[in-house]
Amino acid sequence: MTWTLIAVTSAVYVLEALLHPEHLQQIAYLFGIVPARYSHPEWALRVGFPLDDYWPFVSSIFLHAGVLHLVSNMWILWIFGDNVEDRMGPWRFLGFYLLCGVIAGLVHWWTNTHSVVPTVGASGAIAGVLGAYVVLYPRARVVTLFLLVFWPLIFELPAVFYLFYWFAIQLLSGTAALLGPQQVGGVAWWAHVGGFAAGAVLVRLFLARHHVGTAPAFARHHR
Repeated sequence: MTWTLIAVTSAVYVLEALLHPEHLQQIAYLFGIVPARYSHPEWALRVGFPLDDYWPFVSSIFLHAGVLHLVSNMWILWIFGDNVEDRMGPWRFLGFYLLCGVIAGLVHWWTNTHSVVPTVGASGAIAGVLGAYVVLYPRARVVTLFLLVFWPLIFELPAVFYLFYWFAIQLLSGTAALLGPQQVGGVAWWAHVGGFAAGAVLVRLFLARHHVGTAPAFARHHR
C-alpha cells in the first residue's frame, strides 16, 4: 500500500503538471483545503464554492504544489511507511493514512479559520505515519545525512529523539505562525502537529492483531 500511495500521488502530480496554470489554480481551490470556505459559508457561496463539499479534506492529500514538495513527502513516506504498514496490513494502513490526513486538515482549518489560501499535500497524513512509527519503533535508529555548507555529515539518531525533535520544530513554528500574518502561503505547521498527534494516539487501533512485527534496526533519512 505504501508503494501504491506513492504511485497514485505521483500520477496525480503528473496530471497537475499537464494543466494550464489557471486550471491548476482552480484545482487547488476546489480540491485543496481553503479554511474560510468552511468558516464563512456565505463568502464561499458568493465566490462559487460548492456547498456541503468536504471531499477536499481527502483530495488535498493527493495534491502537491511542486516537484520538490512531492519528492520530499514521498521520500519520507517511503522511508517510514513500509514499517508501519507491516504492523497494520495494507488496508488498515490506508485507512490510518487517510484518517490522519483528514485530522491534520481539520486542525489546519481550526488554526487558520479565516485563511483563503488553499492548502495541499500529503504531509499531514505522513506526519501521522511518523507519529505511529515513534510509538511502534522507538528504539530504531535513523541514519541522517546533514549538509554543513558543502560538507556531508552522516550520523545515527534514535528514532524517538529524531521524530520528537521534528515534532517540536513543527509545534514551535506553528505557535510562531499564529502570532504572525495568517493570509500568506507557506508550511501548514499545525497540520503536521495534528497529523503526528493523531498517528501517535490512533496507531494501536489499527494494528493487525495476528501480526507481531519486529523493530527495524535502521531507517534512512536525508536532511
